[in-house]
Amino acid sequence: MNPVLLPSSISPWRRAWRTWVLGALLPVYLLTTFLGTLARVDGDSMQETLATGDVLLLLKYPRWLRAWGLPTPYPRHGDLLIFKAPADSPYSFETVWGLRHRPYNVKRALALAGDAVAIQDGRVVVNGRALAESYVSEGFLRDQPALIVPPGKVWAMGDNRRLGSSLDSRVYGPVDLRDVAGPADLRLWPRPGLIRR
Repeated sequence: MNPVLLPSSISPWRRAWRTWVLGALLPVYLLTTFLGTLARVDGDSMQETLATGDVLLLLKYPRWLRAWGLPTPYPRHGDLLIFKAPADSPYSFETVWGLRHRPYNVKRALALAGDAVAIQDGRVVVNGRALAESYVSEGFLRDQPALIVPPGKVWAMGDNRRLGSSLDSRVYGPVDLRDVAGPADLRLWPRPGLIRR
């Protein structure tokens, strides 16, 4: 006896939903939300380390591990972090096509929670020791008194220290780790490799 083949009861829309949304878009969404994504540099606040057009690998999983209370060495001194500046700062917003939003920034984490950070004689001093910053550009740093970085925050600065070239923690203070997307210490384009600390 031959089996009777019935027409498929799955509509083309349902088949497309299963194939494209659940089979393709959902995994991409999960990967880019919880694992990592690409980030493109726009601006000169990190010159000479980074330039406009550089493509970085932004790792998001360290942020999630920390948020879930799992052990992680994130963040670390010297990490390049991608974050939104504090919402209470007037320097945190820009308007594009009539829409006001907080763009992402890339800066270097110089002091972590509990660290004392100051600027003395044009050098960044963390916990009483001047940082050896071979990656920074020549520039002028105005002295700032010591500040203890509060819990859950990080002090971040651009590598371009020329006057007016980087809006960073010198202007808007420590950055809340909830506003940090994650570390981006690997450049994929145009000169692939780890970014020096």
